[in-house]
Amino acid sequence: MAEKVTAGRDALGQFAPTFAALNDDVLFGQVWAREDALSPRLRSIVTVTALMASGVLDSSLEHHIARAKANGVAAEEMAEVLTHAAFYAGWPKAWAAFRIAKEVYAD
Repeated sequence: MAEKVTAGRDALGQFAPTFAALNDDVLFGQVWAREDALSPRLRSIVTVTALMASGVLDSSLEHHIARAKANGVAAEEMAEVLTHAAFYAGWPKAWAAFRIAKEVYAD
């Protein structure tokens, strides 16, 4: 990942600086940067699936679906990922994720 992520510091830097630093520097700065282990595209697929399965159906999922799109996951692939995950994570969660993905891929 070439860009430096500052979302943690932007949203929580004053209130929870340690959490913000872990988010920006470790999760996005180190873990996502290990492209030799997993490509950003595959990390995006795993992340979207994990968020959906966990029931995180808010702006976090929207952000990661948009990141998946930017990382080369085509709309048809995203639909297949969400369909597959629906059988393991839950049908209502998939419906919610599809609504978000449909909006992201409409752009």
